[in-house]
Amino acid sequence: MSTINHQVRLAARPVGDPRPTDWEHVEETVGEPGDGEFLVQVLCLSIDPAMRGWMNAGRSYIRPVEIGEVMRAGAVGRVIASRHSGFAVGDHVSGSFGVQEYCLSGGRSVTKVDPAAAPLPTYLGALGMSGLTAYFGLIDIGRPEPGQTVVVSGAAGAVGSVVGQIAKILGCRVIGIAGGEAKCRLVVDEFGFDAAIDYKSEDVRKALRDQAPSGVDVYFDNVGGDVLDAVLPRLARGARVIVCGAVSQYNSASPQGPANYLSLLVNRATMTGMVVFDYADRYAEGTARLATWRAEGRLKSLEDVVSGGVAEFPDTLMRPFRGENHGKLVLKIAD
Repeated sequence: MSTINHQVRLAARPVGDPRPTDWEHVEETVGEPGDGEFLVQVLCLSIDPAMRGWMNAGRSYIRPVEIGEVMRAGAVGRVIASRHSGFAVGDHVSGSFGVQEYCLSGGRSVTKVDPAAAPLPTYLGALGMSGLTAYFGLIDIGRPEPGQTVVVSGAAGAVGSVVGQIAKILGCRVIGIAGGEAKCRLVVDEFGFDAAIDYKSEDVRKALRDQAPSGVDVYFDNVGGDVLDAVLPRLARGARVIVCGAVSQYNSASPQGPANYLSLLVNRATMTGMVVFDYADRYAEGTARLATWRAEGRLKSLEDVVSGGVAEFPDTLMRPFRGENHGKLVLKIAD
């Protein structure tokens, strides 16, 4: 096989915002699958703020991407050659295939997806890791009850938009925090939140007093920083805070910790970190429930698809940090 595989590899560990020199663009010949392997043509890549953390050295919930390694990324693709009994040519699959056009796989943590049931980018969003993060974080850690108030930051993003919709399905009042009038309108009009707070133009703490006068029972945090500090004083007795992400802090040399953490003591509240990989043995459960809600029209998915192939990855990765994406950000690699 003489097909050329274009890849993006990590060339240096960024300090602050990743720069073009932190990446290496590589071409190599695509290999033939060996026994028990199959070859995937990558069609779409998942672009996630968490990728910035994967580029750092040091201890985290997942090993760092090594210098010279293909950048880690979730993806969907199509099997184009196979010597694996479980995967046939023509199968569409989802897995961690990396920022490249082709990937040889042995099948570990790879699942088949059905493009007739949902568009392929949806398997990276509401029916993928973003949806599963929202599902397990809210239901298992947040434990919302009907009538309670759920607040979500990053509410127009891939995870936050699903969190809010699930909370509405479960009978909660849902308030989203997002940046800009357009995103706040999307949160309410498209995703069905009860209210939205624009952190760019509003005093978040004051707005929460107006929108959640009895306090916040569940806070799903995707942002950290000043937004987290604004929500903590508004917690209700026994509140649950889910720490899913901190997009405002990922490119900071000195990340800001919570200044109002004593609210956890005063309100007998809890703050719990959430990593979706801890629920791997329950992915089928979460996916089935998300797919049912979507089929019933109760869960909407929104994918922000950028075209241009792997060469566009470095700039596309920065879009969430510039607040430019709506819903799940996906980089299209091939048709």
